[in-house]
Amino acid sequence: MMDDKDWGEFKKKLKAKTEIDLDLYKEPQMKRRIGNLVTRGKFPGYTAYFDHVSQDKDDFAAFIEYLTINVSEFFRTPEKFGKLETDVIPDLLKRSPHLNIWSAGCSIGAEPYSLSIILKELTPGVKHRILASDLDIEILAKAKAGVYNENELKSMKPERRARYFDRVEGGKFAVKDEIKKVIEFKRHNLLKDPFESGFDLILCRNVVIYFTEEAKDQLYANFFKALKPGGILFVGATEAILNFRKLGYTSFQPFFYQKPL
Repeated sequence: MMDDKDWGEFKKKLKAKTEIDLDLYKEPQMKRRIGNLVTRGKFPGYTAYFDHVSQDKDDFAAFIEYLTINVSEFFRTPEKFGKLETDVIPDLLKRSPHLNIWSAGCSIGAEPYSLSIILKELTPGVKHRILASDLDIEILAKAKAGVYNENELKSMKPERRARYFDRVEGGKFAVKDEIKKVIEFKRHNLLKDPFESGFDLILCRNVVIYFTEEAKDQLYANFFKALKPGGILFVGATEAILNFRKLGYTSFQPFFYQKPL
């Protein structure tokens, strides 16, 4: 029975097993998203679905991947990555020759590897740090492996693909070690775990789509504290922060928000 009591029990079980708190997500969207799985599998309710999917490690991993919306590709929205390359990172390098960057909600790793490629080209031989975090352990494993199909590289210039990837079996492409070694992968729950600080740049793109407005505001406030003065937060193309001034940011460019110096 898909009623409020069933939904409440489902949320409790999910939080106990994964630390994902659905009270911080928009309820109608999440109910619809998970309800699709319940209906498709002909389960009587949310908890019945959860009890079933919990019995198989692979099924449960697939469910968490579906829930956390792991869709990504290299240089996603190339025009925004172009701004990052031509305007944002050069501006940050004027103040910090060694950048400390966080890819928050890094999904399959395409974003931090894209950053590593940009930094290698802009500052050859200079050591930077990229922290890449995600809630989903299975997805982090894929990110660490660094093996991708052609579709995930579709926004990348062919010369970059040739230079920074090795062709491997199955027509796939593996990131070279020179790009991988800059990145630290870590499991992190953005809505629960403490944040590091001292970042020059934080990317959080296409992550907050189902968060409540209160959860978003708290997240952006926490990012503000985690940035150095002059540091920049880069958000997704549909995630403009309308109340950025109230949160303390100034606008560097559309979708790039700066902590004042």
